[in-house]
Amino acid sequence: MNKAILVNENVTITSLGFNEKLDTFPKRMEYRGNTYNFIEAGLKCLVKKGERIAQVITMSDERANYRLRYDQQDASWTLMAISTRS
Repeated sequence: MNKAILVNENVTITSLGFNEKLDTFPKRMEYRGNTYNFIEAGLKCLVKKGERIAQVITMSDERANYRLRYDQQDASWTLMAISTRS
């Protein structure tokens, strides 16, 4: 069973990667003084609210899944939630 922890805090993405379609995705994140290295990307979608467009992507480091939002207007990353196995 997965346990989701809501976070909604800004984070720093320190490394980006590219897939075969040359889409970018986060490879490394700094959050509360810790560094997280992602090994795979999961679901990715675009969300539009009015004129704002955000990208929501799920990343994994084998221990947990991290749901991140990238706000294109502000060029900022937000850690929305962390899902861990209980």
